[in-house]
Amino acid sequence: MLKKELIISRIEGLLSTNLITSLNHLKQIQTQIISHSLYQSNYWVSLLIRQCTKLHAPLSYTLPLFNSVLHPNVFIFTSMLKFYSQLGVGFKQDVFSLFYRMRKLPSVKIDAFVYPILIKLAGKEAISVHAHVLKLGFDSDSYVRNAVMDMYAKHGPVEFARKLFDEMPERAIADWNSMVSGYWKWGYSDEANRLFSLMPEKNVVTWTAMVSGCAKCGDLETARIHFDKMPEKSVVSWNAMISGYAQNGFAEEAIELFNQMNDAGIKPDETTWVTVISSCSERGDLQLAKSLVSSLDLRRISMNCFVKTALIDMYAKCGDIATSQRIFEEMGTQRNPVSWNAMISAYTRIGDILSARKLFNEMPERNVVSWNSMIAGYAQNGQSALAVELFTEMTMIKDLKPDEVTMVSVISACGHMGALELGKWITRFVTEHKINLSLSGYNSLISMYSRCGSMDDAKMTFDKMQTRDVVSYNSLIAGFASHGYGTEAIQLLLKMKAEGIEPDQITYIGVLMACSHGGLSKEGWQIFKSINTPSVDHYACMVDLLGRVGQLDEAKKLVDGMPMMPHAGVYGALLNASRIYKKVELGEYAAFKLFELEPENSGNYALLSNIYASAGRWQDASRIMGTMKMTGVKKTTGCSWVEHDRKVHQFIAGDRSHKCLAEIHRVLVELRKKMRSLGYLADKNVVLRDVEEEEKEEMVGTHSEKLAIGFALIMSEAGTVIRVVKNLRVCGDCHTAIKMIAKVTGREIIVRDNNRFHCFKDGECSCKDYW
Repeated sequence: MLKKELIISRIEGLLSTNLITSLNHLKQIQTQIISHSLYQSNYWVSLLIRQCTKLHAPLSYTLPLFNSVLHPNVFIFTSMLKFYSQLGVGFKQDVFSLFYRMRKLPSVKIDAFVYPILIKLAGKEAISVHAHVLKLGFDSDSYVRNAVMDMYAKHGPVEFARKLFDEMPERAIADWNSMVSGYWKWGYSDEANRLFSLMPEKNVVTWTAMVSGCAKCGDLETARIHFDKMPEKSVVSWNAMISGYAQNGFAEEAIELFNQMNDAGIKPDETTWVTVISSCSERGDLQLAKSLVSSLDLRRISMNCFVKTALIDMYAKCGDIATSQRIFEEMGTQRNPVSWNAMISAYTRIGDILSARKLFNEMPERNVVSWNSMIAGYAQNGQSALAVELFTEMTMIKDLKPDEVTMVSVISACGHMGALELGKWITRFVTEHKINLSLSGYNSLISMYSRCGSMDDAKMTFDKMQTRDVVSYNSLIAGFASHGYGTEAIQLLLKMKAEGIEPDQITYIGVLMACSHGGLSKEGWQIFKSINTPSVDHYACMVDLLGRVGQLDEAKKLVDGMPMMPHAGVYGALLNASRIYKKVELGEYAAFKLFELEPENSGNYALLSNIYASAGRWQDASRIMGTMKMTGVKKTTGCSWVEHDRKVHQFIAGDRSHKCLAEIHRVLVELRKKMRSLGYLADKNVVLRDVEEEEKEEMVGTHSEKLAIGFALIMSEAGTVIRVVKNLRVCGDCHTAIKMIAKVTGREIIVRDNNRFHCFKDGECSCKDYW
């Protein structure tokens, strides 16, 4: 009997200490408890569950322990709640289920120790728990009160937290820390600083909160002052400062501080390594990345899945996709959704969409980030239709809610395709599903509506925004520019300055482009001269503007007098002006400069050929196209897109694959007859191949934008606006033909080419025949 008591005493001693270091050791002790008929006791099972929490034991082992007790008391319920709390928010529902089960049992009297656990894990949903706390009178308990205050500080409203703080008869340092951290989280930096200065006592958590708060606000100087003043620093403190540097783009400072941390004898934890690895990622320095990995190996750091995932991202951003793949493969069963997502992003970053989609399809478990990565991959690599298609598939999955990141990618895809009908459906989806858009989300809507040719919707979105930044203004100005609304762009620039928002380089590019497309040469010059240090892009805009109004000699002088080397945009503007005004010599000068700067661009060869053809120099036109073929430059295929019934239809020059092709050709033939009666003659000079005249007319008649317009005329109601997007500049014949089509059909036809919008109406175009 005495021997049994000694064994039980030893077991109790072990379970009450940190001497149990493995799950196997715990299982051995459990066997001894069972052999002494103690297994179903509340007390002994409670001790076992506490050890499970310390050892991060699997739920599959811990839950049967709890279920083995026939009549659990408040202590074993509390032990199980603590176990769930260390598993994280993914088990929030299990925690609440356990809590509701406790409330239903008359024999279980819930005490004050339960509520802090519940409130900490429940997050926003803890507001309902707070009501229960008040009802039962636990609000006077200091631990419960701190947990409730901390909940409001973290999840809002922070004013509720402050009310509880002010009502406290005595405040522990943890209460002060919760309030300071809460103010930083919700952007009340002045209140955070004021409260920090009033604190009667500060600990390492206080100082770390100040370092982290200042860093998140971008005030790295103050963050570093607090960091240097700290009487003692924890690993978390070092991480906060290193992370502050990394997140604000100061990778070198982050790595330097990391080295200082090592010199100070502080052992980095997993968070430190992930942060420093991320800093290397942003620099894209492969040699630095390799030296960092060598440091990991040298220190024999145990790399968990988070560190390995950071390495996958780092190597991918440093251009070593093969090493990213190797690390991912070696992770094996360690892979989690984050590592899968990192690898998908790595593939999409280099444009390997097929590998990304293959990985996406193979994922054992997909979360919203997985879908976002794949949708963004499609959108960023010009496969907008597939981005929207995947989004539609995503919306059909139960319990998977798209977030703002999803919507921004899909909105961008709609803008790329010029799909206004689809874009408006996406906007309604955002409203109906109560997806909160941030400032950047609304900026993406402005850009989408602008690129879809609906400046009214773009302006309406802009006007409704409560706060705007420089990107908001730039997005709308760019829209005005592409539509040729010069006056509106200038007015918006003035409004922007009046509201205290400083224009940047992109702002002035947009305004100058708007002046160019609107033919406002005087205003353009004034704005150009007001820029302190004009960039090469600003010069390109001015060359385009001077070319538009026919001042080609002035444009050439401006190019010759540039304080920096002109880029392709400058010579491209000069070449296009030479095409419009048939200046062969100047066109040759610009074209040969472009052949040197961007030898793979087939459009430059085509423009010079057109200039020669317009001048009747067919031999030179043929020679240039021959040179293009000899040097291996491939001509970009003309593609156009038109939307119908929330689907985007693609047409390729000379396309014979579309199911409505016969009907489209019939419509185009009828239109050609009507157009000829009004004096239209096909401009066959745009065909640079040596073929019969009749074949040339057939070739220009089946350019992609004409096929798209023919399809739209068949599928849409009379009187509605037709919107077409083309990947190349509209050719001269198509431009003339579409003016005629708009006139004979009484339709407004809006075409977005790779340069600007053309609004065709009543036989005229908004570009005034300069594009």
